[in-house]
Amino acid sequence: MNGAVYGYRRVLRLPHAARIVYQGLEGAYSNLAAVQVFRDYPEASFSHVKSFDAAVRAVDEGTGDYAVIPIENSTAGSVADSYDALAKREVSVVGEYLLPVKHALLAAAGTELSEIRTVYSHPQGLKQCAQFFEEHPEIEAVAVSNTAVAAQLVQAMGKRDTAAIASAYAGQIYGLKVLIPALNYRAENTTRFLVIGKEKLYLEVAKTVSLMMETRHEAGALYHVLGALYGEGINLQRLAARPVPEISWAYRFFLDCAGSLDDAAVQRGLREVERLSTNLRILGCF
Repeated sequence: MNGAVYGYRRVLRLPHAARIVYQGLEGAYSNLAAVQVFRDYPEASFSHVKSFDAAVRAVDEGTGDYAVIPIENSTAGSVADSYDALAKREVSVVGEYLLPVKHALLAAAGTELSEIRTVYSHPQGLKQCAQFFEEHPEIEAVAVSNTAVAAQLVQAMGKRDTAAIASAYAGQIYGLKVLIPALNYRAENTTRFLVIGKEKLYLEVAKTVSLMMETRHEAGALYHVLGALYGEGINLQRLAARPVPEISWAYRFFLDCAGSLDDAAVQRGLREVERLSTNLRILGCF
């Protein structure tokens, strides 16, 4: 880490926002989030890729200026593939967006709910609608790569015994009927998206610092790292863990802390975290 802001540059506005990448197809929640994040950028164009890793890789390799990927849902929890994609690439988190998610049950025109035997959606979408499947044990839940992919698949199949869980917007795009407009059992269902860029930038209004680190294999290692943040009065907002692929039973931790890289307390806390941990990387400030 170097300089007063650890190599990060403070800006008023994200630059070069012409090529925005998201996972899925048009009508996916990532598409909706990306359009909202960059609604004030008239130069922005949007393209889709098949995976979260491909979206992050596009930014890392320079074929996209920014990627918008989901990182967690208020009902179903963390999106593991997004954390893994961040760990593999030298990119920065430059923003976040909270998208209220309202899942609809979509089917071909003329289909009745009683005819449905198979429902397709992203694994997160299926989890967020778990109560529906408990109430309809005769219906099989089948995971696909994206909610919009599910809608497109149901359209292509044209079968009256299949349906998709996706946004009503995806239903409009793929010509599907809305059987149930609000399928998720928690009305406050929300997905948090991260905005990924290549440059180390942070906005003047940033209020969260995101870290990735590993700890030494000794008793109390994580406890002492968290204690370093506590000692500076820094609020830990989120903590997630993912396996380190190269080392059996070792884990990589992702932490979001309240504050900005401009804050003296945050800078002191980060210096202490760096001393107590291994492989520390500041993912961003947003």
